[in-house]
Amino acid sequence: MTTTTGALTNWAGNLTFAARAVHRPRSVEELQELVRASDRVRALGSGHSFSTVADTTGDLVVLDRLPTRIEIAGDTVTVSAATRYAELAAHLHSAGYALGNLASLPHISVAGACATGTHGSGDANPSLAADVVGLQLIGPDGELSTLAGDPINGAVVNLGALGIVTSLTLALRPTFTLRQHVHLDLALADYAEHLDEIHACGYSVSLFTDWGSDTGRVWVKQLEDETPARIPGARLAETPHHPVPGMPTENCTAQLGVPGPWHERLPHFRPEFTPSSGAELQSEFLLPRAAAAEAVAVLRRLGPQLAPLLLISEVRTVAADARWLSPSYGRDSVAFHFTWKPDLEAVTPVLATVERELLELGARPHWGKVSVSPTAEAIAHYERLPDFLNLRQQFDPAGKFGNPYSDALLGPATD
Repeated sequence: MTTTTGALTNWAGNLTFAARAVHRPRSVEELQELVRASDRVRALGSGHSFSTVADTTGDLVVLDRLPTRIEIAGDTVTVSAATRYAELAAHLHSAGYALGNLASLPHISVAGACATGTHGSGDANPSLAADVVGLQLIGPDGELSTLAGDPINGAVVNLGALGIVTSLTLALRPTFTLRQHVHLDLALADYAEHLDEIHACGYSVSLFTDWGSDTGRVWVKQLEDETPARIPGARLAETPHHPVPGMPTENCTAQLGVPGPWHERLPHFRPEFTPSSGAELQSEFLLPRAAAAEAVAVLRRLGPQLAPLLLISEVRTVAADARWLSPSYGRDSVAFHFTWKPDLEAVTPVLATVERELLELGARPHWGKVSVSPTAEAIAHYERLPDFLNLRQQFDPAGKFGNPYSDALLGPATD
């Protein structure tokens, strides 16, 4: 195991972790001993969160030096926690399998994405955590436990507060092929009026806009044998586009209807390039589908304040799932994502306005993104939070896996 005490930042550079030491164990046994000896410990995934969800003043553990594990058995695969989706997806495709969905960035780790309720897009596609059918985690005594069945609903989206996850088992489907087209210059008024039809026209559909103009661009990812979608009022792009205007298009997955395997079309970005802009902040809120048109109206009204601070905003749909702390728990959702310029001082008051208005419409903030509302307001629509508190009391009564972020959300442990 290697241990360092130097400063470590997240991917975007907006957060420097406060850990007293950063550990990289080389075996599960080393990790178990570290957990057993520590008074407070957290695991860090790929560092793509923008909130302090993974931070700690105690010991921070990075699992990328544990042996990589990708084991297919029937219609499931068991993977080591630090495995990144890009690596997993390529392995699955070569064996004839696929996951149901991927996030826009394939660079993220499986355990970190699932722990924070990360998702992709698609009317029929729930969060990435919905794929999980089993997991192993190390508890405060250093012992390894295996969970499956009903307990998974409470334990998968766990914010790191139940233990250190070492592996997850995911459900698989046969591999499949997609095509991707970009549709330009869609009037936002038409988008709001026909939102359901637009998001139903592909396996995965995203709208990109800055809310300052009256138009948006629609990314449509369709199964290979489907008739290419037509979006009235929009025109089909004849050259590749990047979600963030002005960024190099070679960073993006192939467009223009060229067929390709699921893992090379579902993400917006290719794994060998820096995704999105790089220097940025991100926020996201998931609302009930019924509130989608009203939320679009709110953001259009706030457009003059938003546009100068945004790199881009994305709207996606997400199917309901059963994971207690998933932002799409129990309801089909529309996700409003904001990629901000890296200026927290300027962004904060505008984000506070956006957040306040979307919370009034039933929004649930994404755990791994920047949020500024008081804790009670931000978590008000996570109705299974009391059940998760009971689960945390069962798994970690002394709060070894807590941190300031989880303590603010959940309250301190009560051993």
